[in-house]
Amino acid sequence: MQAADRIVSDNSAKRPDGRRAASAEERVAAYDWQALAAGLDAHGCAVLEGLLDAQECAAVAALYDEPDHFRSHIVMARHGFGRGEYRYFDYPLPGLIDGLRTALYSRLAVVANDWNARMNVAERYPDRHAEFLERCHAAGQGRPTPLLLRYREGDFNCLHQDLYGDLAFPIQVAILLSEPGSDFTGGEFVLTEQRPRMQSRVEVVPLRRGDAVAFAVHNRPVQGTKGNYRVNLRHGVSRLRSGQRHTLGIIFHDAR
Repeated sequence: MQAADRIVSDNSAKRPDGRRAASAEERVAAYDWQALAAGLDAHGCAVLEGLLDAQECAAVAALYDEPDHFRSHIVMARHGFGRGEYRYFDYPLPGLIDGLRTALYSRLAVVANDWNARMNVAERYPDRHAEFLERCHAAGQGRPTPLLLRYREGDFNCLHQDLYGDLAFPIQVAILLSEPGSDFTGGEFVLTEQRPRMQSRVEVVPLRRGDAVAFAVHNRPVQGTKGNYRVNLRHGVSRLRSGQRHTLGIIFHDAR
């Protein structure tokens, strides 16, 4: 097994200098989750700076050309999704990606349950991701949804929502694997928010290689003068001006 393969398959693999990389749980636990939750409440998104290092980003991006890791390949232009392409991972997920999906879920479930309570949505999410996946699979949603996206010059991703069945976790995570200004230009992550009887609000999220953005999938609550109300969100990627951009998407519910 090559070094890059070990990094992706084992989320605590040793670095070239012999030091052990932090596990997914260790690195996720190190963030200020109170501040991240406040950012999600205020803006519908929050950035986890430096979740992956440069070596990990390169190793994950390199998987794109290894089709055995994936269950399907989507060319966006064929479906009117934009321009570019992506591949959905198959089970079993690479260890690093599986570890991040598990660790991130347990922190984000706290925010998701608070949001549902404020929006009067009955659904509550269990503490453990494995238990939530059991619910998905019992509902006929058994296909994994983490995905790897590749954009080249002129590519873009139309505004959309990643809903794959009746059960949908309300927050997802995208990790930028390429370096802006060096590997590519353009290609900004964009989030739009539709509020009742108001014009849409746009949030452009600046990211560096290895940064992750957690953001609302569909709806989130906003505090108004008469209590909480629900807003609708979509996300996308602006046109790539040059180069190539890879992104890892971590979606917590499985698909039909």
